[in-house]
Amino acid sequence: MGISDMIAEFIYDALRTGGGAAELQRNDLANSFGCVPSQINYVIATRFTPERGYIVESKRGGGGYIKIRRVTVTKSEYLMHVVNSIGETLDGKTAQVFITNLFEAGIISHSEACIMLAAVSDRSLGTGNRDGVRAAVLKNMLLALLEAKSR
Repeated sequence: MGISDMIAEFIYDALRTGGGAAELQRNDLANSFGCVPSQINYVIATRFTPERGYIVESKRGGGGYIKIRRVTVTKSEYLMHVVNSIGETLDGKTAQVFITNLFEAGIISHSEACIMLAAVSDRSLGTGNRDGVRAAVLKNMLLALLEAKSR
Protein backbone atom coordinates (compact mmCIF):
# COMPACT_ATOMS: atom_id res chain seq x y z
CA MET A 1 0.00 0.00 0.00
CA GLY A 2 1.41 3.38 -1.02
CA ILE A 3 1.60 6.45 1.19
CA SER A 4 -1.37 8.10 -0.53
CA ASP A 5 -3.48 5.03 0.17
CA MET A 6 -2.41 5.01 3.83
CA ILE A 7 -3.24 8.69 4.23
CA ALA A 8 -6.63 8.22 2.56
CA GLU A 9 -7.40 5.20 4.76
CA PHE A 10 -6.49 7.21 7.86
CA ILE A 11 -8.87 9.98 6.78
CA TYR A 12 -11.66 7.49 5.95
CA ASP A 13 -11.24 6.01 9.44
CA ALA A 14 -11.37 9.49 10.99
CA LEU A 15 -14.58 10.19 9.07
CA ARG A 16 -16.13 6.89 10.19
CA THR A 17 -15.29 7.45 13.85
CA GLY A 18 -16.29 11.11 13.63
CA GLY A 19 -19.76 10.41 12.30
CA GLY A 20 -18.98 11.67 8.82
CA ALA A 21 -16.83 14.65 9.80
CA ALA A 22 -13.16 15.05 10.64
CA GLU A 23 -10.91 17.98 11.50
CA LEU A 24 -7.23 17.36 10.80
CA GLN A 25 -4.03 19.32 11.23
CA ARG A 26 -2.21 19.16 7.89
CA ASN A 27 1.30 19.44 9.38
CA ASP A 28 0.61 16.91 12.14
CA LEU A 29 -0.72 14.46 9.59
CA ALA A 30 2.29 15.00 7.32
CA ASN A 31 4.66 14.46 10.26
CA SER A 32 2.96 11.26 11.35
CA PHE A 33 3.20 9.83 7.81
CA GLY A 34 6.68 11.20 7.17
CA CYS A 35 5.70 13.18 4.10
CA VAL A 36 5.36 16.79 3.01
CA PRO A 37 2.08 18.67 3.59
CA SER A 38 1.53 18.86 -0.17
CA GLN A 39 1.12 15.05 -0.16
CA ILE A 40 -1.81 15.51 2.23
CA ASN A 41 -3.23 18.18 -0.10
CA TYR A 42 -2.90 15.80 -3.06
CA VAL A 43 -4.79 13.00 -1.31
CA ILE A 44 -7.58 15.34 -0.25
CA ALA A 45 -7.83 16.99 -3.68
CA THR A 46 -8.08 13.66 -5.49
CA ARG A 47 -10.08 11.45 -3.11
CA PHE A 48 -12.29 13.78 -1.10
CA THR A 49 -14.00 15.75 -3.85
CA PRO A 50 -17.58 17.05 -4.10
CA GLU A 51 -18.17 14.49 -6.86
CA ARG A 52 -17.37 11.78 -4.33
CA GLY A 53 -19.64 13.34 -1.73
CA TYR A 54 -17.24 15.38 0.41
CA ILE A 55 -17.01 19.02 1.44
CA VAL A 56 -13.54 20.22 2.37
CA GLU A 57 -12.74 23.42 4.24
CA SER A 58 -9.16 24.45 4.68
CA LYS A 59 -7.43 27.10 6.74
CA ARG A 60 -3.75 27.68 6.18
CA GLY A 61 -1.29 29.20 8.58
CA GLY A 62 0.08 28.40 12.04
CA GLY A 63 -3.00 26.69 13.45
CA GLY A 64 -4.23 25.63 10.04
CA TYR A 65 -6.63 22.76 9.72
CA ILE A 66 -8.60 20.76 7.21
CA LYS A 67 -12.25 19.98 7.85
CA ILE A 68 -13.78 17.20 5.79
CA ARG A 69 -17.46 16.31 5.87
CA ARG A 70 -19.26 13.49 4.13
CA VAL A 71 -22.40 14.85 2.52
CA THR A 72 -25.33 12.50 2.73
CA VAL A 73 -27.77 12.69 -0.13
CA THR A 74 -30.42 10.35 -1.41
CA LYS A 75 -29.68 8.15 -4.39
CA SER A 76 -32.08 10.25 -6.46
CA GLU A 77 -30.29 13.47 -5.48
CA TYR A 78 -26.94 11.90 -6.30
CA LEU A 79 -28.15 10.73 -9.72
CA MET A 80 -29.58 14.18 -10.51
CA HIS A 81 -26.31 15.81 -9.46
CA VAL A 82 -24.41 13.58 -11.89
CA VAL A 83 -26.92 14.17 -14.70
CA ASN A 84 -26.62 17.93 -14.16
CA SER A 85 -22.81 17.67 -14.09
CA ILE A 86 -22.68 16.11 -17.55
CA GLY A 87 -22.45 18.79 -20.21
CA GLU A 88 -23.27 18.55 -23.89
CA THR A 89 -20.14 16.48 -24.48
CA LEU A 90 -18.35 13.91 -22.36
CA ASP A 91 -15.01 12.27 -23.02
CA GLY A 92 -14.49 8.59 -22.31
CA LYS A 93 -12.24 9.04 -19.28
CA THR A 94 -14.67 11.40 -17.54
CA ALA A 95 -17.56 9.03 -18.27
CA GLN A 96 -15.57 6.23 -16.61
CA VAL A 97 -14.98 8.42 -13.56
CA PHE A 98 -18.69 9.24 -13.23
CA ILE A 99 -19.67 5.58 -13.53
CA THR A 100 -16.95 4.39 -11.14
CA ASN A 101 -17.99 7.00 -8.57
CA LEU A 102 -21.63 5.93 -8.88
CA PHE A 103 -20.62 2.32 -8.27
CA GLU A 104 -18.32 3.15 -5.34
CA ALA A 105 -21.09 5.26 -3.76
CA GLY A 106 -23.46 2.29 -3.97
CA ILE A 107 -25.81 4.08 -6.36
CA ILE A 108 -25.45 1.50 -9.13
CA SER A 109 -24.60 -2.19 -9.04
CA HIS A 110 -21.52 -3.79 -10.53
CA SER A 111 -23.51 -5.15 -13.46
CA GLU A 112 -25.12 -1.74 -14.11
CA ALA A 113 -21.66 -0.15 -14.08
CA CYS A 114 -20.35 -2.74 -16.56
CA ILE A 115 -23.27 -2.18 -18.91
CA MET A 116 -22.87 1.60 -18.73
CA LEU A 117 -19.14 1.40 -19.36
CA ALA A 118 -19.76 -0.78 -22.40
CA ALA A 119 -22.45 1.55 -23.72
CA VAL A 120 -20.29 4.68 -23.50
CA SER A 121 -17.07 3.09 -24.77
CA ASP A 122 -15.44 4.31 -27.98
CA ARG A 123 -16.02 0.85 -29.48
CA SER A 124 -19.77 1.23 -29.02
CA LEU A 125 -19.97 4.79 -30.28
CA GLY A 126 -18.15 4.36 -33.57
CA THR A 127 -16.86 7.49 -35.25
CA GLY A 128 -18.21 11.00 -35.49
CA ASN A 129 -19.49 12.99 -32.52
CA ARG A 130 -18.58 10.39 -29.88
CA ASP A 131 -18.41 12.82 -26.98
CA GLY A 132 -21.83 14.33 -27.73
CA VAL A 133 -23.43 10.93 -28.17
CA ARG A 134 -21.67 9.62 -25.04
CA ALA A 135 -23.08 12.51 -22.96
CA ALA A 136 -26.61 11.90 -24.25
CA VAL A 137 -26.40 8.12 -23.73
CA LEU A 138 -25.10 8.39 -20.16
CA LYS A 139 -27.64 11.07 -19.22
CA ASN A 140 -30.48 8.95 -20.56
CA MET A 141 -29.26 5.82 -18.75
CA LEU A 142 -29.05 7.75 -15.47
CA LEU A 143 -32.49 9.29 -15.95
CA ALA A 144 -33.91 5.81 -16.62
CA LEU A 145 -32.29 4.58 -13.39
CA LEU A 146 -33.66 7.58 -11.53
CA GLU A 147 -37.14 6.79 -12.76
CA ALA A 148 -36.79 3.09 -11.92
CA LYS A 149 -35.43 3.80 -8.41
CA SER A 150 -38.21 6.27 -7.63
CA ARG A 151 -40.92 3.66 -8.22
